[in-house]
Amino acid sequence: MRLGLALGYWGRGPAPHHLALAREAERLGYHSVWTSESWGSDAFTPLTWIAAHTSRIRLGTAVAQMAARPPTTTAMHALTLDHLSGGRMLLGLGLSGPQVVEGWYGRPFPSSPLTATREYVDVVRQVLRRRAPVALDGRYHPHPYRGPDGTGLGRPLKPITHPLRAELPVLLGAEGPKNVAQTARIADGWLPLYWAPSRPEVYGPAVAELPEGFLVAPLAQVRVCDDVAEGLLPVKAMLGFYIGGMGHAARNFHADLMARMGYGEEARRIQELFLSGRREEAVRAVPDAFADEISLVGPRVRISGRLRQWRRGPVTDLLALTDDPHTLRVLAELNSERDQDTSPV
Repeated sequence: MRLGLALGYWGRGPAPHHLALAREAERLGYHSVWTSESWGSDAFTPLTWIAAHTSRIRLGTAVAQMAARPPTTTAMHALTLDHLSGGRMLLGLGLSGPQVVEGWYGRPFPSSPLTATREYVDVVRQVLRRRAPVALDGRYHPHPYRGPDGTGLGRPLKPITHPLRAELPVLLGAEGPKNVAQTARIADGWLPLYWAPSRPEVYGPAVAELPEGFLVAPLAQVRVCDDVAEGLLPVKAMLGFYIGGMGHAARNFHADLMARMGYGEEARRIQELFLSGRREEAVRAVPDAFADEISLVGPRVRISGRLRQWRRGPVTDLLALTDDPHTLRVLAELNSERDQDTSPV
C-alpha cells in the first residue's frame, strides 16, 4: 500500500504550508500528492506550483469537478501538467452534487449522472489518446455540438499538442454502488471518500471484482495524538459539513453513503441541525464510531495496528489528509515497517 498526501482545497486564502508539506512528503517517499476544489481555489493551479518545486512525487486531483470545465478543457489541463511535470499527473474527477453544480457552476445537474460521467471520461480519453478528432454523439457532452441554439459550424478536432502519455491514469470519485461498478469499467482507479476497511461491501459487489492493476485510493484523515476523542474532532467537523451542508436535504450523496454504512438516523439528524444553523450541534451529533472507522487517529501503536486492516483489502494507495509533518513522518515509518508490524488493532 502506497502513501499519498491529500492537501484538499484552500480556505479563506492560500495555505502557506502546503508546499512545505508536499516537499516533505516527497522526501519521505510518499508516492503522490493531491489537491481538490469546491467553490474557491481550483485543483490544477496549486498542483502546478507543487510540480515546479518537486521532482518525483506524483500529482493528483482528488477531485477536479466535472461541472467546472468541459471535458476537453480538463484534458488540456491534464496533458499540459503531465508534460510540465515529466509524466507525473493523475487525473481524479468527480461529478459533485446538485447544490454545487447548480448553485456554483450555474449548470443543470444531470438527470442521469452515470451517463454524464461516462461521456465525460470518453471525451477526456479521446483527447489524451489523440487517435482521431474528438467525436461523440452524446446526451451531455456531444462533440461537435449540434444543438438547436448552435451554428452547426463546429467540426471534430484533435489536440494540437501531443499528450505525453496516451494512457494518463483517470480516477473517479464514486459513492453509490452503480457508480462504483461503472468506475471499475471505465476508469483506471477509484477515489472513495469514506472508506471503512472492515466493510467494503457498502460500496456494492463491484469492490470484490476490481480489475487487475486498478487503483483504489481512499482519502482518510490521519492524526498521531494521545487523545483519540480529541483527535477525532477535526474528522467530525469535516463530516458535519459534508453530511449537513454539502448537498440538499432531499439529495445528499454523502448522507446517503453514511446511511448505507448503518448511520441513517444519525445522518438525518446531522442534516437537520446543520441546515437549521446549529452547526456545532451537528458536529457533536456525528458518532465517534463512524468518524473513527474511516480515519486513522490516535497514538502511534494504535495507528500501526489499524493500518493492517487497510492493507488487507483492495486499497492500493492511502491518501492521508493531514497538515502535521510529524504525522506524515510517523505514517511513513509505520508503512515501511509493515512486515514487522505485530501491534494490536
